[in-house]
Amino acid sequence: MYLNKNIFLAPMDNISYILDRGYIRLVDMMGDDSSVVQAARCSTGNGTTDPKRDEELLRYLMRNEHTSPFEMVEMKWHAKMPIFVARQWIRHRTANVNEFSGRYSEFEKEYYVPSEETFKLQSQLNKQGGNRLVEESIYKKSSDEIIDISENAWITYQDMIEEGVSREQARIVLPVNYYTNWYWKNDLKNTLHFLKLRKDKHSQWEIREYADAMADIIKEKLPMSYKAFEDYALNGEKLSNLEMKIISNQLGENQLNKMIEQNNYEGMSKTESYEFKEKLKGMKSSI
Repeated sequence: MYLNKNIFLAPMDNISYILDRGYIRLVDMMGDDSSVVQAARCSTGNGTTDPKRDEELLRYLMRNEHTSPFEMVEMKWHAKMPIFVARQWIRHRTANVNEFSGRYSEFEKEYYVPSEETFKLQSQLNKQGGNRLVEESIYKKSSDEIIDISENAWITYQDMIEEGVSREQARIVLPVNYYTNWYWKNDLKNTLHFLKLRKDKHSQWEIREYADAMADIIKEKLPMSYKAFEDYALNGEKLSNLEMKIISNQLGENQLNKMIEQNNYEGMSKTESYEFKEKLKGMKSSI
């Protein structure tokens, strides 16, 4: 199907529509959870065994940051997003990227206007983000101005094209809320790192929408790898030496001893339980 004259999409599942005119879709994929396991066991000559042991290995790799086996899975995405989102996205420099070129093709009249539910005041604590929603009157004035600027820029762009100005020069009048698109190919290790940063609540809402959509697709395609990522990287926390001392002092030696003496921790494998006990012993030694 054709979304516009510049973009051809073959019929395909694994597509999520984002913002007002954007989308992200998984175009191609090499490998799965078993590919990570096979790579990790390469040194011993063993392949996959049973699903439970494979999952334990995946979790061990993620927990201990042995991340190179996750590079054996590659995913190619096609994304359409506002230019300002693309400029945030491209800061993740580990991918192979091929973007739509305004030198070779004309832009479409497609620009992004934030909704009132996402339009925020500048945070006084976080220099790079907003916090509270703006008043309705401020949103109405701002959104009208965004539309006026975008429309006027388009008129100027079209006038320049019609007068014979080169596309590479004419495009400079378009604001960063206009849409671009690209193919973005990356391995699983670096894709998960992208998700960890861009799913964070401090990340800008628009790029979080793309990260959330990617995460849903990866969760479906690589359930064991993504679950390990959720538990240890996305939702887990690392403690500094000082933070561990504070917690150990609050718990006290007796409480730590009781925790160390436990033989089973619900939801943990034997290896995870052992590693957790070693962490507790490290905390005890700081008392």
